[in-house]
Amino acid sequence: MNDDLFHLATPWADQLNADLQESDAAGAFPQDKWKAIQDSGILRTPFAPELGGSGRSLTDTMRALEGLGYTSRDAGLSFSTSTQIVSVGIPMQRFATPELKSRYLPRIMAGDLITAHAITEETGGSDATNVSTVAHRDGDDYVINGSKMFITNAPIADLFLLYVRTGKPGPFGLTTLLVEAGTPGLSVGPVMDKLGLRTSPIGTLAFDDLRVPVANRIGAQGAGFLVLDYVMKREVLFGFSLTLGEMTRRLEETVEFAKTRTQFGQAIGKYQAISHKLADMKMRVETARKWLTDTGAKVEAGQDAAFDLAATKTIVSEANVQTALDAVQIHGGRGVLTEFGMERELRNSIAGTIYSGSSEIQRNRIATLMGL
Repeated sequence: MNDDLFHLATPWADQLNADLQESDAAGAFPQDKWKAIQDSGILRTPFAPELGGSGRSLTDTMRALEGLGYTSRDAGLSFSTSTQIVSVGIPMQRFATPELKSRYLPRIMAGDLITAHAITEETGGSDATNVSTVAHRDGDDYVINGSKMFITNAPIADLFLLYVRTGKPGPFGLTTLLVEAGTPGLSVGPVMDKLGLRTSPIGTLAFDDLRVPVANRIGAQGAGFLVLDYVMKREVLFGFSLTLGEMTRRLEETVEFAKTRTQFGQAIGKYQAISHKLADMKMRVETARKWLTDTGAKVEAGQDAAFDLAATKTIVSEANVQTALDAVQIHGGRGVLTEFGMERELRNSIAGTIYSGSSEIQRNRIATLMGL
């Protein structure tokens, strides 16, 4: 285990964890805390040294993000950080032209340009190969019409990677295009209020004859599904490495609470009803760790990890919800008070079973792989 990477954000813990209750209630992106993310260097972790990055591997990046999840109690900010790494920078490093890399990657890695990728649509969240947003070639430009929904970082983003249809519906009809905020024809909706991860803003995008130069294409025309597959593997591994760190901290805090909170003359952890919940929490955390570790290693080695990714995403996201429920129950009255933060962890956990492919979609994938 790389403890240096795990503790990458530790020096900024006080800044990251300041005013959590107020930030959550406001539901606004904490710009002051983003400076701590920038200064920590975590945004440079998976990028090549010749581009200005730290040159670390996929599994190294997972370890760094696990450490961020453990250190920072602002799960929304952590989620936006993972999105910043994976949404544009990761596919740009792998598929973009040298010109696009030199123009944008240094500012992405520095956190000076905040990024988002626009995949989901209101009527087709999980059906990414059948998007309705279309792009038609017109000389040296693509002209785009349509809309996107539930886009993380959209209200604050400077740079978007758009997944648009340039051919017939299906895996060869998808293309990815890079566009800057403020480009005529691009409209960004306001922040959408939501249950959890409230400091990570989501919003809508609308395209009205938006013109994007062909030179801003990431990969070949029709190769968008290849880009999407590459990105989504890392979105799951990076995002749920954060979750692992959060679950680990939650377990430690709940065990400590159970040791010190007394009822009827003894610590509540002495009661079987509580100790069994804690044992279940421990098993869920360690099961999540094993799935993430093994799946990350398979993806890094270039092995087929289709089943592993679907299983990992489902197991970790559902373990996160259950351990948060158990922690609230064990903390009792404190568990439901905003002052103590445990209810916030429960709210933050809920969306994990939905974003990056819902639990139902993951089970469908597993069933398909089983020949069903």
